[in-house]
Amino acid sequence: MRAGDSRAAGIDAVRRGVAGRLNAPRPAIVETAPAGEPRVVDRELVMVVREEWRVVDRWWTDEPVDRRYFEVVLESGRNVCVYRDGEQRCWFTQRA
Repeated sequence: MRAGDSRAAGIDAVRRGVAGRLNAPRPAIVETAPAGEPRVVDRELVMVVREEWRVVDRWWTDEPVDRRYFEVVLESGRNVCVYRDGEQRCWFTQRA
């Protein structure tokens, strides 16, 4: 999948109402290592992956959740939570 496709899918999610909530996820541009962990988030180098976890929930509904989360420290020193949404096939960030 090209980065533009992922970004467009994320923007569509925001238009559907994800925006407006406190600490709402925002579409992100993410470059990954071969194993899938983020190496660059929104053009900023990832210095440390502090934690990784997966959430699979609501699989029985029309809106299942399948996400792989990473808590990372960026080159600027910011802590960011970034996740890949397996259903939408795109990346999002949230403040950690």
